[in-house]
Amino acid sequence: MPTILVANYGVGNLRSLRRGLERAGARAAIGLGPEELEAADGIVLPGVGAFRAAMEGLGAIREALMEQVEAGKPLLGICLGMQLLLSKSYENGVWDGLGLVRGEATKLPGSVKLPHMGWDEVIITRDSEIAEGIPSGALMYFAHSYAPELSDGSVEVAHTDYGRKFASIIERGNIFGTQFHPEKSGGPGIGLLRNFVSIVKR
Repeated sequence: MPTILVANYGVGNLRSLRRGLERAGARAAIGLGPEELEAADGIVLPGVGAFRAAMEGLGAIREALMEQVEAGKPLLGICLGMQLLLSKSYENGVWDGLGLVRGEATKLPGSVKLPHMGWDEVIITRDSEIAEGIPSGALMYFAHSYAPELSDGSVEVAHTDYGRKFASIIERGNIFGTQFHPEKSGGPGIGLLRNFVSIVKR
């Protein structure tokens, strides 16, 4: 059974995510230290809260995190955690992200109610292990006002349309992201977490 570390950098509902990963067949740990990152088989960046505070919370382990990801360890960013993977965010200023995926987190249009809260469709746009078995149009649970604008469209695995189209699942090598909360998305969400666990097991 693989061990997946849920990074505890001061944001996110860590307990529900840990339960979701355990239901998906992983041993889930919560922590942040470089030793914990190294010992884990995979890493999840959870996400509820503000971009700037999240990046500051990651500051102490950023170098260790990047080393693990560059060595090929699977990484999954969820909601705000997915936005942290990008080059920058425009949430209450302009802030640099981890730069693991080229793109920016920008605010959804004022023509729709914000935050984007509740169930919405995820339209699969290409094959990917992370989305295996998830039907296009599956409903997932969202809670966000900012969303990715990717510089490289090939990274997109699925999109959602709310005010504008945005990538709701991404993949680049061993790096994955979901703009929705799979741990709150019922069967299809747990299916996605199972897929991540399978990737980590490889």
